[in-house]
Amino acid sequence: MKHNINMSVFAGIFLMAFSGVTSAQPYGARLCANDSRFTCYTVKSGDSWQKLFPSSDRRDLVMRLNRMNIHLQRGMRIAVPKNTHDTNMLDYSPVRTHISPPGKKIIIVSLNENQLAFGAYNADGVLQYWGPVSGGRGYCPDTGHGCHTAQGTFAIYNRGGAGCRSTKFPVGRGGAPMPYCMYFHGGFALHGSYEVPGYNASHGCVRMFVNDAEWLYNDFTQGDNTTVVIKSSQI
Repeated sequence: MKHNINMSVFAGIFLMAFSGVTSAQPYGARLCANDSRFTCYTVKSGDSWQKLFPSSDRRDLVMRLNRMNIHLQRGMRIAVPKNTHDTNMLDYSPVRTHISPPGKKIIIVSLNENQLAFGAYNADGVLQYWGPVSGGRGYCPDTGHGCHTAQGTFAIYNRGGAGCRSTKFPVGRGGAPMPYCMYFHGGFALHGSYEVPGYNASHGCVRMFVNDAEWLYNDFTQGDNTTVVIKSSQI
């Protein structure tokens, strides 16, 4: 049986799939639409994280919940907890608070669009800390090929402090900031970034909030070969 294919529609689908731009809403917009604990706020002209949430603890929590630390722009929809006093990040953990005891410290990263988070667990499998992530976007126009994040079980083999920078990006120049980088496979690293947008958008590294990467670098991955698990399923 022959099928008539509208080539313009096919081309549009192809471009959407490979343009590197996600068609999905950022995490927070989906969260507030589907979870009764949150309300949706539409960003207005002149709004900023600090203006909307003067309390640093409250601001940090809302940014985490939205998996986003980029500048707010008019028209964005963000999720805000209805409980205006609660700032305990562990109470809102999107990852399990306990896992089977791994016997050593482990960082588990979920690139799943319904989670986009990492959990740092001690040797007994108890959650110590969680934070937002942004992994490989799938296709990067500046390189002309796929830019997926390597998945599997790895060990951190090299680390760089606050001044860590990319030797590859921007393409042809290098120098992109990667504060508190922790390399786990080839050129792939966990690192801090001020461009965590609420969806997977990197060249393949795992972007984190800078203060989260700093905590992992200074307080969690010191002293031994910390295991890193990267997965596309939820934790």
